[in-house]
Amino acid sequence: MRAAAVTLVTAATVLAVPSAASAAVVPAPETATLVSANPADSTPHARDGETRAFAQVGSTVYVGGSFTQIRQTATAAWTTQRYLFGYDRTTGTISTTFLPVLDGAVNSLIAGPNNTLIVGGAFKTVNGVSRKNLVALNPSTGAIVDSWVGRSDGGTVRDLALHGNWLYVGGAFSWLNGTAHTGLGRLNATTGAIDPTFNINATVGRHTTSSYVWTIDVSPDGGTLAVGGNFTLVNDLARNQMALVDLTGTPTVLDWSTEKFVPPCAAPATFVHYVQDVKFGGDGSWFVVGTNGGGGWPAAYCDALVRFETAARGTGQLGTWVDYTGNDTITSVEVADNVIYLGGHFRWLNNPNASDRAGNGAVDRLGVAAVTPATGMPVNWNPRRSGSASMPAGTSGWGSSVPVLWRGSDGLYFGQNSDGMGNEYHGRLGMFPLSGGRTITPKNPPTETTGNLYLGTTDGEVAKVPFDGTALGTPATVSQPAYTGAGATWRVADRIYWAHTVAGTPSGSRIDISLFNGGAIGSPWEASGYNDWYNAANLTGAFFLDGRLYYTRTGANGLYYRYFEIDGNYLGATEFSLPTTGVTWSGVRGMAWVGGRIVYGSTDGTLRSVPFDPTAAPAVSGADATVIAPATPDLSWSTPRTFFSVQ
Repeated sequence: MRAAAVTLVTAATVLAVPSAASAAVVPAPETATLVSANPADSTPHARDGETRAFAQVGSTVYVGGSFTQIRQTATAAWTTQRYLFGYDRTTGTISTTFLPVLDGAVNSLIAGPNNTLIVGGAFKTVNGVSRKNLVALNPSTGAIVDSWVGRSDGGTVRDLALHGNWLYVGGAFSWLNGTAHTGLGRLNATTGAIDPTFNINATVGRHTTSSYVWTIDVSPDGGTLAVGGNFTLVNDLARNQMALVDLTGTPTVLDWSTEKFVPPCAAPATFVHYVQDVKFGGDGSWFVVGTNGGGGWPAAYCDALVRFETAARGTGQLGTWVDYTGNDTITSVEVADNVIYLGGHFRWLNNPNASDRAGNGAVDRLGVAAVTPATGMPVNWNPRRSGSASMPAGTSGWGSSVPVLWRGSDGLYFGQNSDGMGNEYHGRLGMFPLSGGRTITPKNPPTETTGNLYLGTTDGEVAKVPFDGTALGTPATVSQPAYTGAGATWRVADRIYWAHTVAGTPSGSRIDISLFNGGAIGSPWEASGYNDWYNAANLTGAFFLDGRLYYTRTGANGLYYRYFEIDGNYLGATEFSLPTTGVTWSGVRGMAWVGGRIVYGSTDGTLRSVPFDPTAAPAVSGADATVIAPATPDLSWSTPRTFFSVQ
C-alpha cells in the first residue's frame, strides 16, 4: 500500500492536554500547499476490485491492486490486465510494453534502485515463474529481474517502505528469503538479500487471530520505523497494533507504546485490528495514524485520525490531537507539503459528538479530505468521493475503501474500490494535480507590542486606546456602524472575528468576520455555515493564536480553547481547559494576545495583563499578573468587546 519514489466529550477533535508533569505539545501552523480539488481528466480507469498502490519510474506511473481490467477512457473497451499496469503520467496513455502477468493482487509498489520496480502482494507466480509475494521487475517490459532474490515464502506482503538502500517489508508472513521473520523484515533494495541484523518480529494477533503487519513507514531521516497491524507483541514487548523501531544502529524496539489501540472497537469480529495506515510528517518529528473500527471512543482511537510525537517515550502515549469521524472508516493517509490527506468511507470530520450522523461541529467531507498537521482540523478542500449523473453503466460513485493516497511528482494519486471522485468518473484510480492547487498561509494576531486596544463601548462605537504593551495612551471615540450586536472579538491578520447576536440561528448567535486594518470595520459575513451550533454569545473574552481560539465563557471559571481553522473558519467540536492558577476567569471581560501576554478586562473595569505560555503547566500564573489601568468614569474594561491592532 505504501507509495514509492522519493454532551461534549473530551475524546474529540483533539485529546486533552498533557498532565502538569509534562510540557504540552502545541504545534504551530505552517505554510502549506494544497493540490487541486479537480481530478485530472487524463488518467485511465480500472474495473473490479480496487487500486492499492502507486509508484513512478521515469515518466511512467505504475498502478497495483486487485482489479482485473483496464481501459483508457470512459467509452473505450475493457482490456484484461490483472493487478498491475503502467501509464504515461503526462498523457495518461496506458503502456503497451509493460505487461507482467501475476496470479494475485498487488498491495505495494516501490521504485527501486538501478531502474527497477519492486512489487509486493499476494501472488505466487509472475510471468509463469515462481515468485512468492515479492518480485523486482524491469519497468519497461515487466520482465523479472532474475538477480533480485527477495521473496516472502510464508505469506503475503502488505506494505513496503524504502530508505536509502534498505527495503522494509511488512505483511502476514513468517519467512523472508527462507529466514524466519514474523511480519517484518529488511532487505538490500539492490539485491533483495536479507539483512540479518534486522530481527524485529510482530507476533500474537488480537482476538485469537493470526498476527500480521498491515502498514509501515520510515521517517525521512531513516532513523525510525512506524509499524501498525494485527499484533500484540513486538519482540515479546507489549505493543498493541502500533510500535516504533529504532533504526539508527542495530534495530531495536523503542520505548513507545499506547493503550488507545488495546480496547476493541464496536465490532471486533469485523475490525480485528483497526490501525489502517501510518505516515510520518515532513521532518519526521511526528506521525499520523488513520483507523476504522466503529464506536469505542474515548477509550480507543476508533474511526479517527491521530497525531503522535515521534520523540515521545514511555507507555500510555496519547495523541497530540485526535479527529473523529463519528464512526466512519479511514483507510489511508498521506502527508505532503504540510498537509495531511486522508481517504476512506467517512462522511464527516471534527465529529466526536455523534455516531453515524453529523453532530455538533461536524464538517462535511465525503470520503476524501485534507487537514492541517497543527490541529487535525479540516481545511477548505472538499472534492468528495462522488460520481456524476452521466457515470458509465456498471460503475459506482461510492465505495467502502480508499486503500492508497500517494503524493507523486505531479499531484496526489488516489486508489479506491469505486469509480466516482470530484463528481466525475474515475474508475478505481485518479490524481489531484498540483497544478491548480493553492497555498495556505498561516494567520495570527499581530506580533507587535505597540498599537491600539479597541474597546466596544456601545453599539456601533469603539474606544481606540494607544497601548505600548505596558501603559495606555489617550483614548479616542470612533464610530463603527457595522460593529453592532457584537460580543467577544478577536483579531487575526487583516480581520476581526466576533460573536454576533443574530436571530434565526440555532443558538441565537454566530461567529462573524469583518475586514479591519484600522479604519472602518467592514460589513460582517458569517465565518462558516458549520458553526451555527455554537453559542458564541456566551464568550466573555477571546483571542486566537496558532490555530486555537482561547476564551472565557459565562458561568465558568476557566481558560478554555477550541481549535479554529482559519482556512474554512471551522470551529473545533470539543472544548479543552488549560491549567492555570491565580486568575478568576469568571470575572474576565474581553481579552487580547499582545507580545506573549494576555491583556484582559474584568467585571470591576480594571485592565490587567499576565504572561501566557500554552506549553507550560500552568499556562497562566496569576501571581505574575500586573494592573495596566483601573476603571475610569470614561473607560471601563468590563465588556467582552476588546481586541488589539497595530493600526
